Amino acid sequence: MTIDQKEITLKIPTNPHPTPRHIPIYRSLYFQVLVGVMLGIVVGHFWPAQGAALKPLGDAFVRLVKMMIAPIVFCTIALGIANMNDMKQVGKTMAKAMGLFYALTLIALLTGLAAVMLIQPGVGMNVNPALLDSGVAAKYMKSGAPSGFVEFMMHIIPHTFFGAFADGEVLPVLLLAILVGFGIARCGQEGKTAHTAIESFSHVLFNVFGFLMKLAPLAAFGAMAFTVGKYGIKSISSLGLLIGTFYTACLLFIVVVIGTLARLHGFSLIKLLRYFREELVVVLGTSSTEPVLPRMLMKLEKLGCHKSVSGLVLPLGYSFNLDGTAIYLTLASVFIAQACNIHLELTQILSLLAVMLISSKGAAGVTGSGFVALVATLTVMPEIPVAGVALIVGIDRFMSEARALTSLISNAVASVVVSLWEGACDRDTLQRELAQGFNGSAAAPAPVVASNVATHMPPEAALQAAG
Repeated sequence: MTIDQKEITLKIPTNPHPTPRHIPIYRSLYFQVLVGVMLGIVVGHFWPAQGAALKPLGDAFVRLVKMMIAPIVFCTIALGIANMNDMKQVGKTMAKAMGLFYALTLIALLTGLAAVMLIQPGVGMNVNPALLDSGVAAKYMKSGAPSGFVEFMMHIIPHTFFGAFADGEVLPVLLLAILVGFGIARCGQEGKTAHTAIESFSHVLFNVFGFLMKLAPLAAFGAMAFTVGKYGIKSISSLGLLIGTFYTACLLFIVVVIGTLARLHGFSLIKLLRYFREELVVVLGTSSTEPVLPRMLMKLEKLGCHKSVSGLVLPLGYSFNLDGTAIYLTLASVFIAQACNIHLELTQILSLLAVMLISSKGAAGVTGSGFVALVATLTVMPEIPVAGVALIVGIDRFMSEARALTSLISNAVASVVVSLWEGACDRDTLQRELAQGFNGSAAAPAPVVASNVATHMPPEAALQAAG
């Protein structure tokens, strides 16, 4: 055989799980975002006027990402439901997820209540409610969430099909995705065209989102520079005990409650946090969980969670499992009562908890949802002056990071747990991926073979290729 006739073969690794390769630290997203956060603190502290002027950097990034959330959620959930063999399973999965969400929310409310009762950050302030600025609360009442269960449920139904995408709220899009997914599944062979179109469109969306995430360090820089420049580091010390109480409550909830939930289901919370470290740092820098939703969906699928379950549970949790907000509500409400020397009876506290179980959900999708939910709660609780929110409006921004991080961690664990309940998570894949992430390694891209060149790039590879 001559050299011209010699067959040239492409060597393909026989190991289905190739050895991970290390990515230089300076190229990792979490390192770049951390640098952006630190630079933002420096600029905001030494040049406060210039730092406050950088607010549009963070706002623009959140708006760019938010415009991608609705179509990504729609494609992910519609495809996941369309691929399910048992349509009754969707209802069972949602019921289990909602039960878990409300249990976690109740525990989060009690955690915040216990922390503020034990540490008592508002005792001794002796604030006169008549001297508080009621205009602060009035501004947020206008942008409040739907009040009452019926109004909240009606708010989920969009006015038009495309109106849900125009508003950018998750729950109406979630409803449309479930309906379309059911429709595709019922059509059988005739629904193949719609299925292929949505799947192809999802690949495009994940590629676009991968490009947008390159702006995360710049967004974190602008958001942190604004926060420190606008309010100053000294503003933290004025109500430092309240901030410390809130962060302590969030940490206890994550370690004790969420950590126990993970351990009972056979995986490590520490390893899970390490696995999602990039997403957590982005949330820390932007104070918003929305920018990381598509990446969370992709990584959950890589962990072995089937997207028909995790793709349904995670977006649902973004609206119904705001545990960071729940801790904030009880803690801030009782703090205001303590500061104004208002004693709350047991019946009043129980009523407060009942209202917050609804108000913590009702503000989902509203900008500044934690503060809006607090105002909405106090408007129906005459015992606590709603004008008391003026006491904490200046430091609310310093607590928003903890609210977002706590909610994101809770939703990540809940998505894995519900997937395990439904038998839709491969435990071997889960443990292997968590172990690799804990060791600080990143999985190498799958080897390219000639037969795969013409295929569509999956969302996972798209995000890896985009950095």
